[in-house]
Amino acid sequence: TGKFTLEEARSLAVQLRYGALPIPLRVETVRTIGPTLGQDSIRRSIKAGTIGLLIVLSFMMIYYRLPGFLADLALIIYGLLNFALFKLIPVTLTMPGITGFLLSTATAVDANILIFERMKEELRWGRSLGAAIDAGFDRAWTSIRDSNLSTIITCAILYWFGSNFGASIVKGFAITLFIGVMINMFTAITVTRTFISFVFDLAGDWLRNKKWLLGI
Repeated sequence: TGKFTLEEARSLAVQLRYGALPIPLRVETVRTIGPTLGQDSIRRSIKAGTIGLLIVLSFMMIYYRLPGFLADLALIIYGLLNFALFKLIPVTLTMPGITGFLLSTATAVDANILIFERMKEELRWGRSLGAAIDAGFDRAWTSIRDSNLSTIITCAILYWFGSNFGASIVKGFAITLFIGVMINMFTAITVTRTFISFVFDLAGDWLRNKKWLLGI
């Protein structure tokens, strides 16, 4: 209103600046909220992710049979390597971090599907098991490499954004997704191929007459 003396104006300015207004406070209710809500959300997310992962592993084994089972073993190693790096770095598993891990797991499954579909095509064309394995991995590698490189570039952009604009949740998502994609490039090409080559070298002659085990 402007109806203040100089002293009253100065006093009001100090009170507004430091929040010490002469207003009595009365407690209406007191309630304590612990961290269990966030923990419960993370626990539910992990449970949902585990159920989804089990469904994917079952699908791989039912549809692709023996190669799918071997890919499941490689995916388990993939998950163990992820959590080992999360512990080593360390990485705190927040909701965005869990999302990044699950998304990278989806890319790992996709890589195996690309390889197996290519192997099945080679076997239908009459190629030997060894030639089909080599062709499946070699010809699927280009698609796997390009898709993972595009994801890595996206992770770099998200990490830069999270670092420069204080968006820690975006930064955490980018870190877990990047780690998962890098491990995926190793497990899909190296671990899965090692498992398949080892088993097919041992039982190649027997498997030639049982193509249903190869998902054909």
